Amino acid sequence: MKQLLDLETFAKNLTDKGYDGYFHTESCCAGKLKDSISGFLEAWKNGNDAPLLANHLHLSTYLEWNGEDKPKVQCNMWVRYENGKFNLEETEMYITRTDCYGQLLKQSKLTNLTASSVPTIKEAIAQVSEKATEDIPPRKRGFRM
Repeated sequence: MKQLLDLETFAKNLTDKGYDGYFHTESCCAGKLKDSISGFLEAWKNGNDAPLLANHLHLSTYLEWNGEDKPKVQCNMWVRYENGKFNLEETEMYITRTDCYGQLLKQSKLTNLTASSVPTIKEAIAQVSEKATEDIPPRKRGFRM
């Protein structure tokens, strides 16, 4: 069963999951999710721009950014868009962690999503983060008095 969402519902679902930062839609319209998509759809309607893949919109955002010299986590989504509705079942979501030079450290690909199966921002970051190792303090040597 297809789950088609309008722009308002689609933006609310992602915002509720923590995706409340700035997005680029088709690498042009920067802004909050709803504003970015609306700006691109307006440009598309006016004939100024068009999606790279037919019936899919490319959305990208940073999930974690700690500065130029630190690793970062980026999310790229290709969302099926037809007749003014978004179809999450045919969405592909790529979550990538890169170092400060752009070298890929770890990547995760999610497909066949539903509104409830889209990971929260913390879950998405955890998929590509290194496992935290527990630091064991060194044993103190010597005599105590």
